[in-house]
Amino acid sequence: MAEEDAPIPMANLTVDGNVNRSAGASMAETAASSSRTLAPANPKDPPVINDSSAEEGVEASDDENKVWWTGDDDPENPHNWPVWRKYSNSALISLLTLITPLASNVFAPAIPDLMVYFKSSNTELASFVVSVYVLGFACGPLVFAPLSELYGRLPVYHVCNIIFVIFTAGCAIAPTLDALIVFRFFAGCFGACPLTNGGGSIADMFHPEERAAVMAAFSIGPLLGPIIGPAAGGVLAQNKGWRWVFWLVAIMGAAISVAMVLVMRESYAPVILERRTKKLRKETGNEQLRSKLDEGLTSRQLFTLSIVRPVKLLVFSPICTVFAVYIMMVYGYQYLLCTTIAYVFKETYGFSSSESGLVFLSAGVGCFLGMIWFGVDSSVAMKRIKEQDSEGGLKPEVRLRLLPAGAIIYPLGFFIYGWTAHFQTHWLGPIAGLFLIGIGNILSMMAVSVYLVDAYERYAASALAANTVMRSIAGAVLPLCSLKMYSHLGLGWGNSLLGFISIALIPIPLYIQRYGEKLRKKFDTSTL
Repeated sequence: MAEEDAPIPMANLTVDGNVNRSAGASMAETAASSSRTLAPANPKDPPVINDSSAEEGVEASDDENKVWWTGDDDPENPHNWPVWRKYSNSALISLLTLITPLASNVFAPAIPDLMVYFKSSNTELASFVVSVYVLGFACGPLVFAPLSELYGRLPVYHVCNIIFVIFTAGCAIAPTLDALIVFRFFAGCFGACPLTNGGGSIADMFHPEERAAVMAAFSIGPLLGPIIGPAAGGVLAQNKGWRWVFWLVAIMGAAISVAMVLVMRESYAPVILERRTKKLRKETGNEQLRSKLDEGLTSRQLFTLSIVRPVKLLVFSPICTVFAVYIMMVYGYQYLLCTTIAYVFKETYGFSSSESGLVFLSAGVGCFLGMIWFGVDSSVAMKRIKEQDSEGGLKPEVRLRLLPAGAIIYPLGFFIYGWTAHFQTHWLGPIAGLFLIGIGNILSMMAVSVYLVDAYERYAASALAANTVMRSIAGAVLPLCSLKMYSHLGLGWGNSLLGFISIALIPIPLYIQRYGEKLRKKFDTSTL
């Protein structure tokens, strides 16, 4: 915080059209400056140096009052931050993105015990205790993404972290099942913050060619959290009781929140430049100064635009719409499995709560290997593009190379999981199916997440919010019918139904891989 509040040396402050040399310099003197640093049309391009305007007697213009970076190496530009700061910010965001999804079903293996504790035998209600948290994931992003693009990433993280910890602690002391459901919903709302804003923060700090590995760590949280959570939660619930599961999540969330307050810095360029502009106004007395990224709108107008941005992307951007439909299926299936695995392995194989929790690790191993596969493939693609020195540069569609592979592996896992459990083969059979589901899951989720960040860099938070809302609705609704589906169709045909639907959607990634660039360019991001 001290770094942000420190006065900015006048020699380092760049105003479009001139370099301010002292606080007392008049506009006439600065207009006569022989070296001008002009803001580029594209905010991501480096400033352009123009030495001729003073000689031609050009007077000061509106452009001269626009504040921009001092140059390619401006230390306040998040792209120029030291490596340790970038990765410390990213590591904390990724940890938070692991904890909040982990809280979604960390107590899934203890659901039967929890329902006995509250004297309820309603199977739909048992699933809803889990899925109501994900329903909160569908509500939070519509508010937190716009707020982060209006006030910056940092204050939104801090406020949401505190409230998330409070409601999670409330779950630990919930006196009734109704109270637990309410606390779970609000914990999910505020826990959605890193899922929505994390990709935007990474886009703030890293160039496209640097994002693959960082986005891999970020993207694995929403998948690995719900998988490793039940493994730890099953053991803890069996030994300490289900309430301690929530205390554990609250403690971890509080620890990460404190670390974020101490370590993280604001990374959103419009907010950083606006702070610089306010300091420069005070030091020069020039009230006409404006940030290059200032759209000239009031806070209310900006919030109104920001609040509808995720919806506009979802409705009018073909790429966002198609990916939302596909990821709804992937994410919905994930939570359907999370709410049923404990029942399947307890009833079919006689596993205990802790043993059924460990089953989730098979999908976790699949996710981990899928993440490595995606990271290596992205590195190879980057190297090839650099060697070819492509004029078009890195296109977002490069991120979709493994999406078809994930789309094919995913349904295969459901067929193996369903029929091996149906015929009660050795428990390694369904675990192998879950392993393949984990690989297909992470390949699909990572490809889509990294693609959206690359395609909508400045508005990455809104693009991810649109996707998060739709997938969270599916994650909340599908588990409600899961146990009934298995009771009517059985484990074999029930999981085969899921596999057949997955196969029916395989043309989506194939189509986007071929025509994605054309679809993406049909939507004009300037309308956002």
